[in-house]
Amino acid sequence: MKDEESPSVQIYADGACSGNPGVGGFGAVLRWGTKEMELSGSEEMTTNNRMEMLAIITALESLKKPCRVRVITDSNYVVKGMTNWLAKWMKNNWKNSEKKDVLNKDLWVRLINASHIHEMEWEWIKGHNGHIENERCDLLARNAIKKCRECMQRG
Repeated sequence: MKDEESPSVQIYADGACSGNPGVGGFGAVLRWGTKEMELSGSEEMTTNNRMEMLAIITALESLKKPCRVRVITDSNYVVKGMTNWLAKWMKNNWKNSEKKDVLNKDLWVRLINASHIHEMEWEWIKGHNGHIENERCDLLARNAIKKCRECMQRG
């Protein structure tokens, strides 16, 4: 009897920040087969890179079982971090090539924990270049910023 094949999921993700640091938002679209799910969120004081990471982390944490996951993002920071830099950072006790503490270590650790059970593939795409899902994620992120600002104004 053949083992059940792991589901294949595409995660499209984007983060945005109004001011950097400033009010930030993220959006993600998960697609498996013919099904889709949208996720978004915000923070009052954050950076663009943190929002890019949270979009992917939130999407990965929503998965209920191990999957074959392809992350499509316009964040070179996340793609290079996960494919090139991470092993060196960990080997060097979370220091970068300049011997300084790696920024966003809390989210890198969370991203590692969220991704380790999956078969991961990372794809960088050029942002704001007409990629339908990337534009959709950007809109989710910007709408999350708008909602966050409205909540902040209401106090």
